[in-house]
Amino acid sequence: MINTLPSTLAPAISVRGLSRTYGNGPTMVRAADGIDIDFPPGTWTAVMGPSGSGKSTLLHCAAGLERVDAGRVMLGDTDLTTLDDDELAVLRRTRIGFVFQSFNLIGSLTAAQNVALPLRLQGRRPRRTEITDALAAVGLSDRARSKPRQLSGGQQQRVSVARAMVTRPEVLFADEPTGALDTGSARGVLDLLRSTVEGGQTIVMVTHDPVAAARADAVVFLRDGRIVDRLVTPGVREVTDRLVALER
Repeated sequence: MINTLPSTLAPAISVRGLSRTYGNGPTMVRAADGIDIDFPPGTWTAVMGPSGSGKSTLLHCAAGLERVDAGRVMLGDTDLTTLDDDELAVLRRTRIGFVFQSFNLIGSLTAAQNVALPLRLQGRRPRRTEITDALAAVGLSDRARSKPRQLSGGQQQRVSVARAMVTRPEVLFADEPTGALDTGSARGVLDLLRSTVEGGQTIVMVTHDPVAAARADAVVFLRDGRIVDRLVTPGVREVTDRLVALER
């Protein structure tokens, strides 16, 4: 079992024996092969590995976006593998946040309306202060009425972070959050993620970028659906060297 950082606290997410396959017969792919890992609360973990190593599968199963074939995923004291589809949908709206590479903002809505959407999906009428505070936290107080097409890529990603955080999730999952951004915008988003961790947020992030991974507290490396290595307080050169070694 991998614990990404030493901690005396109960894990925010605990994964045991996670297995997931796709396809059948000779085309079957074992994307996750008995993964055991804990993500301590208030930490930022980057997940890396070659293409097809199981990074996204681990992320999606841990977030309750995909079903596991075997094993268990615990969010706090809740076993995600025992929940039905409706219960998982409620959990994803209330206890989990997700940031995508493609932003996934709704083009017809303003930044404020996009941020408010998760609360409305909970059946709540958002308070104005909730939305203004969320946008202020990502440095976009003055862009509340802007639609996505009026924002830069970095600003759109910051709106997506605000949208993910507005429900105060226990864990924030990020799938290549800087993959579509230029260097300056990526740095701004990574700074924002670091500030949320310093505020106590737990982040699990899939990335292919050693610079992004080096901003995390720990990096775990996957190959062929298994965790094969980890780094604590990683540096860019260390991360790069490990990736090169995995791809040989």
